[in-house]
Amino acid sequence: MAGAVFRSLGTLLLIGLILACLPLTVPRLFGYHIYSVVSGSMEPSIPTGSLVYIGEAELKDVSEGEVIAFYGTRDMASIITHRVVENRVLTGEFITKGDANQTADMNPVLYENVIGKVVHSVPAAGAMAEMFTSREGKMLAGAVIVGAILLQMLAFLAERREQMQ
Repeated sequence: MAGAVFRSLGTLLLIGLILACLPLTVPRLFGYHIYSVVSGSMEPSIPTGSLVYIGEAELKDVSEGEVIAFYGTRDMASIITHRVVENRVLTGEFITKGDANQTADMNPVLYENVIGKVVHSVPAAGAMAEMFTSREGKMLAGAVIVGAILLQMLAFLAERREQMQ
């Protein structure tokens, strides 16, 4: 009886971890980039803390009103998600604007800086992604795996003890 309980708990821990990681891993297999939104420039349509899924797009076909993700112009390290105000196909650039901003972005976004088009966003899921990618989150995931293994070992020992009695 105790063995079945330990085995079930260990299995539930692993299933919970796998389910929590699926939204962060499976879309990547289909070519999507996944980012957490850390600023409020796209609120209310994409709130801070959302997880955004970025798909590839034929940039000349991106329309006004669609949301794109691109590298910031200063250091190319920041990723920005803003709405397209104008697609200047001839010059290969976009004019963008955050929904919460009063004016369009100062600098046009060159096609070469575009990652892709936002195809889906999940409010509040960005916090989960941040947690799993942080050092503490990785340690927590490792602890869950170790805990599940220990529960499986306890299950084996308990079942063995029950058989011997």
